[in-house]
Amino acid sequence: MDKPFAITLDVGSSLANRTGSWRTTRPVYVDRLPPCNNACPAGENIQAWLYHAESGDYEKAWRELVRNNPMPAVMGRVCYHPCESACNRGCLDEPVNVHAVERFLGDEAIRQGWKAEPGPASGKKVLVIGAGPSGLSAAWHLRLLGHEVTIDEAGPLTGGMMRFGIPKYRLPRDVLDAEVRRIEAMGVTIRLNRKVDDVLVAMKEGGFDAVFLAVGAHVAKRAYIPAGTASRILDAVSVLKSMEGQEKPMLGRRVVVYGGGNTAIDVARTAKRLGAEESIIVYRRTREKMPAHDFEVEEALQEGVMMKWLSTIKEAGDGSFTVEKMQLDENGFPQPTGEFETIEADSLVLALGQDVDLSLLSNVPGLDIKDGMVQVNRNMMTSHPGIFAGGDMVPAERTVTVAIGHGKKAARNIDAWLRGTTYEAPPKHELATFDKLNTWYYADAPKTVQPVLDIIRRQSTFDEVLGGLDEGNAQFEARRCLSCGNCFECDNCYGVCPDNAVIKLGPGKRFEINYDYCKGCGICVSECPCGAIKTEQETI
Repeated sequence: MDKPFAITLDVGSSLANRTGSWRTTRPVYVDRLPPCNNACPAGENIQAWLYHAESGDYEKAWRELVRNNPMPAVMGRVCYHPCESACNRGCLDEPVNVHAVERFLGDEAIRQGWKAEPGPASGKKVLVIGAGPSGLSAAWHLRLLGHEVTIDEAGPLTGGMMRFGIPKYRLPRDVLDAEVRRIEAMGVTIRLNRKVDDVLVAMKEGGFDAVFLAVGAHVAKRAYIPAGTASRILDAVSVLKSMEGQEKPMLGRRVVVYGGGNTAIDVARTAKRLGAEESIIVYRRTREKMPAHDFEVEEALQEGVMMKWLSTIKEAGDGSFTVEKMQLDENGFPQPTGEFETIEADSLVLALGQDVDLSLLSNVPGLDIKDGMVQVNRNMMTSHPGIFAGGDMVPAERTVTVAIGHGKKAARNIDAWLRGTTYEAPPKHELATFDKLNTWYYADAPKTVQPVLDIIRRQSTFDEVLGGLDEGNAQFEARRCLSCGNCFECDNCYGVCPDNAVIKLGPGKRFEINYDYCKGCGICVSECPCGAIKTEQETI
């Protein structure tokens, strides 16, 4: 047959040429630990619930969230969000506004009436002492695990230091009450005005199998300040507690607050709202050394609170206080200078920290207590079998977030102890650091700014200062997440592979690599936006 040009009669197939045999390294899909998850004291899977939120499935996002934290509407307001300080997006433009999205989900759950169901009944009873963040968290998680839970609270209201230590302008009480009601709806029994004087007697009389101690630090620390009989000296805890009653504290027109923590800031801002013309914080170190969170210090300054750094109160007189100026030594510790000044004021509020009342433990034999705190082992149990402790009672940072994390951890360990096993936390993956990301693929997206109450109303009312996001803003903010270290099925590896060795497994199932044809070129690794693929040395 005469052909005008050469043709191939049998094209065959390149599949016979298994190019993967050339390979010396291979790409492997991995799950790395997002920095936000790693930084969260409550152990939230932040990246997972942000993923659902950005798709618009808010209920699924909320249910993922409350697996670790039962109070997202509260936490979205009062958490100091270390997750955002760790967020990789902060190296690109600004961190994801995680707490604002969490608050949106929490508020949406309240509006929609979303609830959770308890786990299958275990037949075990647990007593929780204290209805603060740690106790409420423990009760929630214990119910999810199927245990019967009773909370005994010495005070007339639930919430602990969330109610009696955080002002209403930061945490509206209707939000707190709504999230507590949801915990009660899970079947948790809360008994108010029921102070436990002896934990062993309470366990025996109630037939409880275990107890979780979650008593808050409500006892104010005092400092020796020489004072006249007419001097008006109060403690910060009492001032903030009295804000929940009918009779508001009478602080006067000029108020001095002694201390540098978040409580000092809260009292000073509260004094302004109660009508004080001048509210002055006296602190013995500099602003940089202040334990209060910087954003709270900034808000206080905006509201007209004055700060006297490097100062300490030496004496209280009738309507005035003597202050000594300090200076920092080479180690950063304040030292007296011998220079004094007088501040005119109607009252002095001491905000020097709080202690826990441990009298309920006086009859527990062999309990290890150091520096006013109960010592626990790695599973949150004290030296007495069946008695666990967390929150303000144990050595740790005293924040709502840490307390909620303690409650969850204690619940899991109490569950294991009741079942005769040991709880082992799953091992953590390697951290997804910024250098593992390919940020070229991410669009520019400025951080969503939350609305702020005008300064006049901030100085005269207890209306909430920081507003929430609406649905559009919350979804936009969730979409700013880079999904650090975990595949979100962007199809990038599938598109750039020169050997067509990447196989799509379907929505939600990610990908796999056909190593018969993968030559180990590493393009998929270098082009993965979120750092979910790494290179390993070939073992063959």
